Amino acid sequence: MKRSFKPTLLLLCLTLLLASCAANGSPTGTQELTPLPPPEPDGGPFGVDVNININTIDDYLGRPDVTYIDVRMLYDPADFEAIGGISSLTQTLPGYRIVPFPFIGTLSAMPVANAYDSDRLFEIVWGEGQDIISATPNFAESQTILSQLFPKDTVIFLMCGGGGYSALTRAFLVNQGWDAGKIYNTGGNWHYDGNMGLDLTVSGANSGIATWRANYALIDFEHLTRIS
Repeated sequence: MKRSFKPTLLLLCLTLLLASCAANGSPTGTQELTPLPPPEPDGGPFGVDVNININTIDDYLGRPDVTYIDVRMLYDPADFEAIGGISSLTQTLPGYRIVPFPFIGTLSAMPVANAYDSDRLFEIVWGEGQDIISATPNFAESQTILSQLFPKDTVIFLMCGGGGYSALTRAFLVNQGWDAGKIYNTGGNWHYDGNMGLDLTVSGANSGIATWRANYALIDFEHLTRIS
């Protein structure tokens, strides 16, 4: 009688397939992530992280355990060109959602003219540096929106143009109960020279940005419940 080896061969092939899937991080296996270094502000005025910053960010993109937030406005009225910056958001990075901090809370004193000063979720009174004296919600939905845009159960990478908005955002989140050990100021995209930039410029146009290519979190103040 001939012995059939088909079941054994089938089992061997299935085992190899599952092992391959696991190695590639498919749902049948888990791909172990390299632990992140703890946040370590550099001691400068904005507290940009020593390890995870605009010079190293390419090595930390695409992680499922990180929420990536770009806190710039699409069109910022502040005259950042006066200090060598860019007022329009012409480039971001893959995976970053755009949540403008000026729509979240009051800005501290700015080194440029025409800084945004209109509707925002919270009224913040700033002390020295990034110290916060008080923070009061302007809308009944303010705290809910904040919690949904900046989930507490993940690490948060913040990015802006020069590092200032990110510093204010980090200070405010910590003031509101977020874990400082899970929030990184990755610095300013104006200084990014990697190869992962997501271009938001409009080809052939004199001005404007490709808003349709941006992952933008719209906060519609007209449909929120204002606290009088």
